[in-house]
Amino acid sequence: MPDYVEHEEGITRVGALSAEAVVRDYEAAAKEIEAMGAELISAAKRCEAMTAEVHNAIAFMRDTAASYREEAKKIFKRIEECAIFTEQVRKTCESVKLKMIEGKA
Repeated sequence: MPDYVEHEEGITRVGALSAEAVVRDYEAAAKEIEAMGAELISAAKRCEAMTAEVHNAIAFMRDTAASYREEAKKIFKRIEECAIFTEQVRKTCESVKLKMIEGKA
């Protein structure tokens, strides 16, 4: 019998047994309710852990996207530098070619 109840003086045996049976049923239900609370706490902790993992994954994705943008910027700049250099080489060759033609004339 739970410690939060005690029999009244002068209770009959039938009354005592009936009261004990009812309080035991209620106590069993109360323990199941507490167990459900413990399960909910455990589920909440798992959700918190999963949320932390999701935040880490999102941060990783943001960092990865930023790295891709930086790499794209570097490649973009290299391509433009090569295009400018190629244009300068073409102009220099054209200039040299014209000088050679003018020198022969």
